[in-house]
Amino acid sequence: MSNNECIRVFADKDQIMGCKTDMKNSKKFISELAGVFNLAGNDVRLSILYLLQQEERLCVCDISDILEMQIPAIAQHLRKMKDGNVIEKNRVGAMVYYSMRPEAQKLLNGFFRLITNESLLKTKAA
Repeated sequence: MSNNECIRVFADKDQIMGCKTDMKNSKKFISELAGVFNLAGNDVRLSILYLLQQEERLCVCDISDILEMQIPAIAQHLRKMKDGNVIEKNRVGAMVYYSMRPEAQKLLNGFFRLITNESLLKTKAA
């Protein structure tokens, strides 16, 4: 049997058409989500995004202290996420603060809720 053959007896054409329509309507959202996941697919970057979601904004020094990493390494991760339009920076006087873009925050809120809920469960169990 070749990879192009299907063994089903009947195709549910309504289901297939409905799914095709759903996929067409969801294409932009799925593409945006894939881009965010591509950038967040690293422990450090996901940790930074989680911190920004929790605290709303942080400077590179704060993130460096929290994650116990060197500032240049944190700055490189921040630059990648900024270039990917996942985070933004705002200057306040001499300080530069990073925050998650609202679009990225909407995409990731559900996942971060899972982390928060799991942390709360572990805290209560201890």
